[in-house]
Amino acid sequence: MQDLHGYFIEDLEVGMTDSYGKTVTEADVVMFAGISGDTNPVHLNQNFAEQTMFKGRIAHGMLAASFISTVLGTRLPGPGCIYLGQTLNFKAPVKIGDTVRARVTVTEVNREKKRVKVDTVCTVDGKTVLDGEARLMVNSRAEVRGRPEEEVGAVPPPHSHTNAAE
Repeated sequence: MQDLHGYFIEDLEVGMTDSYGKTVTEADVVMFAGISGDTNPVHLNQNFAEQTMFKGRIAHGMLAASFISTVLGTRLPGPGCIYLGQTLNFKAPVKIGDTVRARVTVTEVNREKKRVKVDTVCTVDGKTVLDGEARLMVNSRAEVRGRPEEEVGAVPPPHSHTNAAE
């Protein structure tokens, strides 16, 4: 079985960086509205949104911000980290069809407390649409060693399934 744990606190160094990019679709905005309950018409109603300062529909700011969580939870530090806090500064709107690139950069590592700070930024075509800072808790190897694989997050063996859409 493959271990799914990401970086341990011992592996992290100031300056490490990783990113994730995704093009925001109509479906993303509609599903996010449904999941979050944020049905502000600036996100869902073109006629309404055209009358705003944005001159058209925009994606939810928190949808774009959620891509930061993707980086933290799947890449750097990755599986096993705990998201403790996040500041966010929204700088520009994200529109349907924009490709958002979320990037995190390690700025502080406290091995004794197992705490990490990272700068977070999301860009569209190189322009910052949001930025901030996240605080994380990251396990040490010693904490994870000796646990059953199920607790650490091992990948279960693959199984076959059929998806009618495929």
